[in-house]
Parts: sequence; C-alpha cells; structure tokens
Amino acid sequence: MIDPVRFIGNYSSGKMGYAIAEELAERGARVVLISGPVSISIKHKNIERVDVTSAVEMNEKCRHYFHEANGAVMCAAVADYAPVQKSSQKIKRNKENLTIELKPNPDIAAGLGRVKRNDQLLVGFALETHNETTNAARKLQAKNLDMIVLNSLNDTGAGFQKDTNKITIIDKHNNSFNFELKSKAAVAIDIVDRMIEEMAL
Repeated sequence: MIDPVRFIGNYSSGKMGYAIAEELAERGARVVLISGPVSISIKHKNIERVDVTSAVEMNEKCRHYFHEANGAVMCAAVADYAPVQKSSQKIKRNKENLTIELKPNPDIAAGLGRVKRNDQLLVGFALETHNETTNAARKLQAKNLDMIVLNSLNDTGAGFQKDTNKITIIDKHNNSFNFELKSKAAVAIDIVDRMIEEMAL
C-alpha cells in the first residue's frame, strides 16, 4: 500500500495458481491456497483459502503453513518492493513531483528454500522477458528449489491475464521439459504430473 487507496501491483490475475490448486485438490491433496486479492473463487472442497493483501502477510502465512506441508508451489506474482512509508491519508495531487522510496520485500521462495526439508518439494515460477532459461536456472539454484516453471512474456498467449500459458519446467537434476501453448487448466496438469514424478524419486 502507498496510501489507503493506492498500491503497487502488477497484471497477475491469479488464474495459474488457482488452476494448480484445483488440480492438486482433484488428485487428493489437501491444499492451503494463500492468495492475494483476485476475483476468482475456489471450487474444490479440499482447498482452504487464506487471503492476504501484502507480501509481508503472504510471507508470514507461507512460513506458518510450510513446516507441515509436503510441498509448496510459489506461483503468486509477489511485488519485489514496497514503500518505506505508507501514508495514513490519501495523497493529494499538487504541482510537485512525488517521490516514493521503496524497500525490498521478503523473498518468500528463497526463505522457504532455506528451511526446506529433504522430504519437501518446493516449486518456483519465473516470468521472464529476456535471457529466460539462464535467469530461471539461476533462480532455481539460488532459492534451493526442486523445480521452476518458466514462462516468457515474449511467447504469444503466455503471461498475465491470459487463459493460456506456455511453459518450460526445469528441475534440480538439470532436466528441461518444454510444453506447447495450452489452457492454464491443462498447464496445471503438466505441472502436477512433474511434481508427482519428482516426489516419487
């Protein structure tokens, strides 16, 4: 939040994360879905939705639930930065430039990667605009992930506010799996398939 009516955000719709939650629940998992403000409702009875409105809140909830989980899918498009100070009142327009000082938000995936047990699976996401595979592989290692799901804004039909996605999954064994453009529900099936295969190793 910048003030009571303005916030720093992005174009994420939440569709991919909700599709993965539904697919996991459909396969019998008990899912805790920690969600930012989106206009999507959950369908499956195995999903418990926990609503948050900031990166700090999401970090707290993720750390709370992760210790008892078999795994986590870090799909939310969390803001990397937050204002150092939030105004308690709406900032009024004037003729001067407005400068907002930003501070880094907690890196939720990296934080979970530091406390991850050997019997837990941690899946990250990377939305990239350039050097896609290199950047995703770097995140995989730096955050101690087991898998990372890469999508590029350079691919037509992929990214925010779409009903489709085109992904590449890279795992910690240096395997790479490329998938064609599909509906996000079908992409969720591919991701969960790979999760199950990884947990069986």
